[in-house]
Amino acid sequence: MRRQVRHFGLAFLLLTLAAPALQAADIAPHRALYSLSLSSAKSGSGVLGASGAMYYEWGETCDGWTVEQRFRLRVNYAESGATELSSTLVTWEAKDGLRYRFNERRLRNGALDEELHGEAHLDGPGKGGTAEFTKPETATITLAPGVIFPSAHTILLIDHAKTADQFIARYVFDGSSVENATQITAVIGPTLEAASDPADKGVKSPLLKRPSWRVRLAFFPPDSSSETPDYELGMRLLDNGVSQSMDLDYGDYVIHATLDELEGLGKPSC
Repeated sequence: MRRQVRHFGLAFLLLTLAAPALQAADIAPHRALYSLSLSSAKSGSGVLGASGAMYYEWGETCDGWTVEQRFRLRVNYAESGATELSSTLVTWEAKDGLRYRFNERRLRNGALDEELHGEAHLDGPGKGGTAEFTKPETATITLAPGVIFPSAHTILLIDHAKTADQFIARYVFDGSSVENATQITAVIGPTLEAASDPADKGVKSPLLKRPSWRVRLAFFPPDSSSETPDYELGMRLLDNGVSQSMDLDYGDYVIHATLDELEGLGKPSC
């Protein structure tokens, strides 16, 4: 059950190695509200239904990107009844892609389930580095050369999508567990012209009047040679960093995120 909160957080945050490439995409700071629901479930999954909401804010400072996410999900099981999951996540990531701070608090049925806090740095573009946790325990992890952080990964996806590069694989560290970077492979579809998504419930915003791509991400366990991902994320990603809709696929069931509200935020005067 813990993976719903951990993986949805990572999946949404993910949304190149050299500093100049990180500035190529024109990211639009924004806040968005999504409703969560059960899209489908296999007969043997035991999942009868799911509902919830997610608040997401991607802000910009002169030297970095800030993310605040609040998430809650109620999952109904045939045998064990309902389980309530929630989390609060706050991160900061340097625009040069070399520094990252994270703080997350997760609850299960109203009780504290896990708390994570720490920071990470890379020694230079394309170089390795270190991640240091202070919660849930004191720990230090060595990051290999080529590891990147979540905002850099999303910007990398957009940059590659613009060049019609359909396949990308990277190791991404986000601090969602006391583990090393996760391997994420991405398959990117052709460019879609600016248009409303049928699942958007009539959301009107100039931020949606942008080109976009269907992107499919597969998340593999850290330090694993498994050919089967832990889960997959499908989304419509706009060239300004907005995710218009998402489907989180755990194999036995799929959680859908529908965009309900979207608001632009101001850029800093630097």
